[in-house]
Amino acid sequence: MATNKELAELIFPDVKETVKDLDKRFPPRTLPEGAEVTRFAPSPTGFLHTGSLFTAMIAHKFANQSNGIYFFRLEDTDQKREIQGTGLDLVKQLKNFGIVSDEGYFGDHEEGAYAPYTQSKRAEIYKIVIKDLIKRGRAYPCFCTKDDLDDLRAVQEANKVIPGYYGEYARCRHLSLDEMIANIKAGKPYVIRFKSKGNHLEHVRVHDEIRGDMDLSQNDQDIVIYKSDGLPTYHFAHLVDDHYMGTTLVTRGEEWISSLPIHIELFEAMGWKAPKYAHLPVIMVNDKETHNKRKLSKRKDPEAAVSFFLEQGYPKEGVIKYLMTIANSNFEAWLLENPKADLKEFKLSFEKFSLDGALFDMPKLCNISKEVLANYDKTTFTDQCLAWAEEYSEELASLIKRDRPYFESIINIERDQEKPRKDYEKFSDVLEKVRLFYADEFDKLLAKGELPFNDNIQKEVIASVLEDFVSTLDLKNQDENTWFAEMKVLGTRHGFADDRKVYKKDPTSYVGWYADCISIVRVALCCSTQSPKLFDVLTLLGEEEIKRRVAEVLKTL
Repeated sequence: MATNKELAELIFPDVKETVKDLDKRFPPRTLPEGAEVTRFAPSPTGFLHTGSLFTAMIAHKFANQSNGIYFFRLEDTDQKREIQGTGLDLVKQLKNFGIVSDEGYFGDHEEGAYAPYTQSKRAEIYKIVIKDLIKRGRAYPCFCTKDDLDDLRAVQEANKVIPGYYGEYARCRHLSLDEMIANIKAGKPYVIRFKSKGNHLEHVRVHDEIRGDMDLSQNDQDIVIYKSDGLPTYHFAHLVDDHYMGTTLVTRGEEWISSLPIHIELFEAMGWKAPKYAHLPVIMVNDKETHNKRKLSKRKDPEAAVSFFLEQGYPKEGVIKYLMTIANSNFEAWLLENPKADLKEFKLSFEKFSLDGALFDMPKLCNISKEVLANYDKTTFTDQCLAWAEEYSEELASLIKRDRPYFESIINIERDQEKPRKDYEKFSDVLEKVRLFYADEFDKLLAKGELPFNDNIQKEVIASVLEDFVSTLDLKNQDENTWFAEMKVLGTRHGFADDRKVYKKDPTSYVGWYADCISIVRVALCCSTQSPKLFDVLTLLGEEEIKRRVAEVLKTL
């Protein structure tokens, strides 16, 4: 009669190392008390999803705040779905948001004592562990074809029982060892399945760091752990990797809760301590068509892709701060009290996580981003803006490089004060807002069409105001207060009231009030009714450019 050892040797004749050898090759980590070892372990099958950024951010934060280790593992065992180059893209996009691994896969190389961190390079490690399971009778070859499995499902549906490969329906687990060996020698294709000892009618108590203790149905499925292509499935690979990489905390989406009994049983079968698990709430949106909540979708929602925020130029700090408001209920209050504090000062806590899926709130993200950009000093703002522009806006990058100190002066308008001006929510807003400060860009704006002067004010009045304005302008001897006072006097010379209440009381006696007079100057110099503080605009433009612009505008009148 054949033995499990003979079966294991037949399947893996070239595997000579044992689990004990792996224990020596990958010894336990030596870390400070309370330090967490976390990981981000995506598949290279597409773009970085916003939900994945959320997951990675949390894993990175828990490792950092506990003086632990955060590593990146590339889970590429499903090679049919792999898209070449996306692994490197994932690393780069995370780096854009300040999420950089302490060790692991870095796209073009790997670093760390627990390498390799790419699952396809760990095939021999998985074989060693699977061979051990076969020897102990906890795994076996399955020869069922796709048609066999389809027939099995049909029978289960007809009998209205839970579908899957388990118990009496796990046909190949009931083969004798001699039959298994004979099938392999006959060249029948096969996969390796885990032999479960569970019963779905009974429960296992599992602990989740966010939800606490949960009673879930035991796993009784004989899941596939080793495919015919020589690579393991996700369920098995993550077991081996998390053990031998010393993972202490796994953060992942709540959709994995149903798989937790499988993973717990796999760890128990190997005699290994399972890591702690924290299943994060799913990020939701309100569907515009159905008005119901649904998961953030990469097919329907542009904000589902992290590339959306990168291309639009949202500050990485703003996006991360917004995601932190989803993570912890107390973060928003902390942020209001500490708008300029380093995020490292905030301690993330599982107790403050919501159990419900949070709605993705673009207006809130935009407000946080405005706050972030407003609190940057001019140098930081320009550094980040230029880095973005060099990748996404050649025109803006050219303007910045033309005269960086001048650009910084534009950006610094109403910035260095207790309540800074909030002009920008993302770097893609910058070009249109700064164009007016450049002579050639102003000329392009002017050439586009009519200026938005107040239709109630005659062109003759507009022209006389502008001529008077340039003839009396003396920036060398004016500060903001004296200039403002002189603009009021100029307005009264041309029939504008210097008090809004007076104008409202008797509008027929005045052309407008002094703000309407100042608006004429603003439109003439900025081609818009809106701009930063006008005196700051005047100071930056200088008298020569101001007079040139007014002369050009007068030609259009």
